[in-house]
Amino acid sequence: MMLTDQFQRPLHDLRISVTDRCNFRCPYCMPAEIFHERYEFLSRHELLSFEEIVRLTAIIVGFGAFKVRITGGEPLLRRGIHELIRQVSRIAGVEDLTMTTNAFLLPQHAESLRAAGLQRITISLDSLDEAVFQAMNGVGARVAQVMAGIAAAQAAGFQPIKINCVVQRGVNDHTLVDLARYGIEQGLIVRFIEYMDVGTMNGWRMDDVVPAQEIVSRIHEALPLEPITRNYTAETALRFRYRDGAGEIGVIASVTQPFCGACSRLRLSAKGELFTCLFANTGTDIRSLLRDGSTDEEIRGFLADLWGGREDRYSEIRHELTEPLEDKVEMYHIGG
Repeated sequence: MMLTDQFQRPLHDLRISVTDRCNFRCPYCMPAEIFHERYEFLSRHELLSFEEIVRLTAIIVGFGAFKVRITGGEPLLRRGIHELIRQVSRIAGVEDLTMTTNAFLLPQHAESLRAAGLQRITISLDSLDEAVFQAMNGVGARVAQVMAGIAAAQAAGFQPIKINCVVQRGVNDHTLVDLARYGIEQGLIVRFIEYMDVGTMNGWRMDDVVPAQEIVSRIHEALPLEPITRNYTAETALRFRYRDGAGEIGVIASVTQPFCGACSRLRLSAKGELFTCLFANTGTDIRSLLRDGSTDEEIRGFLADLWGGREDRYSEIRHELTEPLEDKVEMYHIGG
């Protein structure tokens, strides 16, 4: 049974946050002044168990979802993550199983993740400039430590590897070409992401956004590009290839060129809330149904009602709002 929402958008992608904890303190996601050493993260009991995640994933895949992404926080902080990967990879209908990570812990985990059934990996790296990167990760982690994670992923056979770079004006936008060149050298697909107003704690302003068109123009001046078609309708990134055949980049332009009309993503938070939009202000509790004896059929009915009533299109209406939303789910809860 395939589900569609109020705009006839199908459910094809499930993003699963397995922890709200992270070993970085990126200002646009988990600013250190808020997420300090005394901050209380979710307890083990509050987190969905692997069994609960696998059960729910299998039900959602039954509705037509075939892409599953594991996120956090930092997913490699979740103990036993390889076992979850192994179980999800065995669900009939899961065609694309991926993870987003900051790569800091990848040297210890890359081979076992690959062996467990993880197919692809996306690594967050906002700049190759040491000072810029340390300021943006908030804990003084070094570029070389992420590069070691990338090398470990390559050695384990992950291909292609994507790099996510959140672009902020006056912060790292002067380092984009260097990162693009690094992508060419290493055979990586770098995706430049417009700085988005996810959550309410990062002080987002439109003035801090570098529009996709400007990002492409800057790189094009040094490394000539030409547009190519998306791999599939709901792909978030605009794709461009280098004219000399050296590879490609992606640009995610949800601020200046919204793609709500093709959004097929459902997000599951670490504590068992479902979000039908990255910019939602509230989630819908599913954990209680997973723990109160509800049958799979009852959960299917709940999900059908949730997705069937979906009419989210925040990025398309952002410019129409006279005041920003006062409360939106924070990035670290649902992994972007």
